[in-house]
Amino acid sequence: MSLKYTLQSLRWVKALWSPFKPFKVSFYAGKTQVGIPYFYPRKWVKYTDEDAKIAAIKTMGDTKFVKKSMDEWYNEYKKYNKAVPLKIGFSYCSLGWKTKWTDTDFRYEWNPVFSFVFFGYQIALTFYSPYRSHYWEAWLYYEYATDKTKSKRERIEQCRKECNQTWSVYTRGDKEGIIDYYEFILKPKYLK
Repeated sequence: MSLKYTLQSLRWVKALWSPFKPFKVSFYAGKTQVGIPYFYPRKWVKYTDEDAKIAAIKTMGDTKFVKKSMDEWYNEYKKYNKAVPLKIGFSYCSLGWKTKWTDTDFRYEWNPVFSFVFFGYQIALTFYSPYRSHYWEAWLYYEYATDKTKSKRERIEQCRKECNQTWSVYTRGDKEGIIDYYEFILKPKYLK
């Protein structure tokens, strides 16, 4: 993994020095149960001879695959890797996000997590905001889509205008009110 990739995967830490309130950190210690992000901490290992033989036999018996000899399938599967649970080691996943319809339509997917696993036990630090998607999607817009030649206050104005975080709240089908999540996720000095 290159240094450039590593630094890019830690870019979410910049939220601490932005107009957004600091994110929170949850601490977990106990049996392994915190995913990175969807799976428990794991590593990838080469198929063993036994794995390759089993996979080759299974494939040869399936009519939807091209007919090849046992040796051909075996040699093919010898190149494969499989995931196995991590017994001892560190794992990390960055802030999970994607763009949907446009290059500025940011979608939050999961929180960043640092994890240490030791024989079925885990210590995990999860970095989160109680306002999850409202916080991270607004911050992503601020970080990637606002004009960096402008001041932080001007960038927040652009963010509020172009990345709306105003939502209607309903209780039992009746409109109860409107919430502007910027009121909860921005530091007080950046509120109007």
